[in-house]
Amino acid sequence: MKIRILLFLLACSNVSFSQQVKVETDTTNIRIGEQFLFQITISDTANVILPEKLENLKNLEVVEDFKIDTFKNSLIKKYLMTGFDSGAFYIPTQQIFIRNRAYLTDSVLINVATVAVDTTKLKMFPIKAIQSEPLVFDDFKPYIIWVVLGLLLIAVIVYFIITRKKAEITEEEIIAGLPPYEEAIERLQKLDNKLLWQNNEVKKYYSELTEIVRAYIEKELKVPALEITTHELVETLSDFNQAKTIDTSRETINKLKGLLSEADLVKFAKSKPLSHEIEEDRRDAEDVLNALKPKQIIEETAAEDGLE
Repeated sequence: MKIRILLFLLACSNVSFSQQVKVETDTTNIRIGEQFLFQITISDTANVILPEKLENLKNLEVVEDFKIDTFKNSLIKKYLMTGFDSGAFYIPTQQIFIRNRAYLTDSVLINVATVAVDTTKLKMFPIKAIQSEPLVFDDFKPYIIWVVLGLLLIAVIVYFIITRKKAEITEEEIIAGLPPYEEAIERLQKLDNKLLWQNNEVKKYYSELTEIVRAYIEKELKVPALEITTHELVETLSDFNQAKTIDTSRETINKLKGLLSEADLVKFAKSKPLSHEIEEDRRDAEDVLNALKPKQIIEETAAEDGLE
């Protein structure tokens, strides 16, 4: 009697289960590579938990996992599936929770058959060589990008060089267009900003310093000061001073002589003057520029001061 009751309860449970969860496929026989639809239908919509993916599949694959549909108080979950190995394979039971109760779906057997090929009627073709695909724009895009970047870089460098050169030329032209005294003072200030002797370039410093003074004398006094020796230049200025062609003092000529002699020692005898000596030569150079002017300019300046 108890056995009959137990069997009855099991039968009722199976009926209830079959009513709650149902699985089906549109076919159970496919050929390799063909697709079929597997569907799970649940006659409830509240508190239903489905597996994220079909579990324990062997030799069968899910091609597409469709979203859950609701239809007449039922949930429908569909999978598009296929197989690439011949044989009989199961879609195993899947566990589903409905209202916190576990249910197991029925397993489904799928037969995957091979595609018969009659090789006697199959026309054979010779093996073809590997063919390359035609070139498209994307194949050249990386090279084009690098070429464009290279051209842009070159353009920026050329622009920078030209702009800087123009700026330097413009500054030099402005200085060169000044009167000799103002030009010499500007060049002295530029020389100070270079910090040559402070960076152990003493020879270059004295070369530029004496060139500024000689260029001023050549332009202002019309003497080839850049071409003659120190001795010749000092003698010429001494003669001018005696002839009253220039209005200066013997002290100024001696300062010029000392400056040029020191520069000759640095340039040709590798002399290394001390810092305070270099600074004194720099002051002497400016003193020479201030004191060594043609007499005509001195007289004109004095006359202008008298008018004022």
